Amino acid sequence: MARLVVEGDDLIVDLSWWEKAAARRREVRVPVSAIHQVSVEPDWWRALRGVRGRGTWIPGVLSYGIRPHAREKDFAAVRVRARQPVVCVDLWGASPYARLAVTDPDPDDTVRAIRTATGV
Repeated sequence: MARLVVEGDDLIVDLSWWEKAAARRREVRVPVSAIHQVSVEPDWWRALRGVRGRGTWIPGVLSYGIRPHAREKDFAAVRVRARQPVVCVDLWGASPYARLAVTDPDPDDTVRAIRTATGV
């Protein structure tokens, strides 16, 4: 399962091999300085914005990859069937994405770690 990990000055979406294939991305990395807000969304469908872009979308099962909307794009690694909360990281313009939405196995600890690293 995907995880959000703070490593130095970067926030990394750590994906398993099959998640990398589904997302069509080997690595997703954003600068910690670009983090604007971090929260836990209990409903997966509220975390996803935009439409399916490059990646894999199976309705009612998962959404991995880019989700374009307006003039921005989000990155999603969301497992719908996991029925777990989604960690949403909203980012400033210095990032290639506007939001990271990740079904993390331990969302509360992940949010706490990100807030500690960023002061947000």
